[in-house]
Amino acid sequence: QVQLVESGGGLVQPGGSLRLSCAASGRIFSINDMGWYRQAPGKERELVAHITNGGNTNYADSVKGRFTISRDNAKNTVYLQMNSLKPEDTAVYYCNADIFISAFLPVGVYWGQGTQVTVSS
Repeated sequence: QVQLVESGGGLVQPGGSLRLSCAASGRIFSINDMGWYRQAPGKERELVAHITNGGNTNYADSVKGRFTISRDNAKNTVYLQMNSLKPEDTAVYYCNADIFISAFLPVGVYWGQGTQVTVSS
């Protein structure tokens, strides 16, 4: 089985910073793309940032210039550095990864359990 475990969420004041981490573990042959999504109350889940296994990135317009996604392939871990946080960034943040558990099976899409980020004074 494969697990994605997020950490680093919490309560922060507007203008503050947080760093989220998501570590993949279990039966992993290789990992392709990884990403972070978020879901605010009453809203649909949306893509925040995405990174390929080659390090190419893309971001939602709402977070460009404030958030940075990165990964450590040796640790099977993806990070999201969030700076200049705003109240509208409040949401549950989920990590996502496209993982091969074998060279002979199709890629699977895996999700973490989510971590709450609250931006409030």
